[in-house]
Amino acid sequence: MDASGGTALTPAAYATDGPPVTLPRVPAQEAAERELSRPAYHENDPGLLERALRAFWDWVGDLLGAASEVSPGGTPGLVAIVAVAVLLIAALWWRLGTPRRSAAATAGTLFTEGPRSAADHRTAAEAHAAAGHWTEAVQERMRAVVRSLEERTLLDPRPGRTADEAAAEAARTLPAHTADLRAAAREFDDVTYGGRTATPDAYARLRDLDTALARTTPTLPRAAHR
Repeated sequence: MDASGGTALTPAAYATDGPPVTLPRVPAQEAAERELSRPAYHENDPGLLERALRAFWDWVGDLLGAASEVSPGGTPGLVAIVAVAVLLIAALWWRLGTPRRSAAATAGTLFTEGPRSAADHRTAAEAHAAAGHWTEAVQERMRAVVRSLEERTLLDPRPGRTADEAAAEAARTLPAHTADLRAAAREFDDVTYGGRTATPDAYARLRDLDTALARTTPTLPRAAHR
């Protein structure tokens, strides 16, 4: 009993009948992790691409921030340096030209190796045909056709000539074979640069054209005939 006449409550009076419930730290942490790993808590999480983009832009921001601290004039100075670098790159691009344009200019070149005779190209074509390598056989036979015309002085030797150019130039003195020459050039371009696979029939047509051209008398220009 206390001084006011009431009964004093001891700490034991607050205790329940059983022992206090306690949970060790490690099991509690594991239980929390299992709870938070449930899909319901991650429905609105950003995707992998979004997280990668955020990390990239954070990296860019940190990089620019660090560069602005060491560059003269801070952020304005950094902007000026970047602008000058862009102008220099643009000037070099304009002066040297685009690599794609240069590659496209030489993509259709008929001859990619050193000078070889028409007989050499025919031999290589027949060897490829015997092995069933029809794409290589068509390529070599077309080169044999053009080289034979150069050897007969019906075409001027020109290393950078394309198959289409050779067909158009040869048609001037061999007009009866204009369609066949154009078809042969188109077949060469399709299998060489278009990703198509040549067929035995395509090679047979080129071989027949090569034989027919060798037997054809060219039509000389009128001025030369006079």
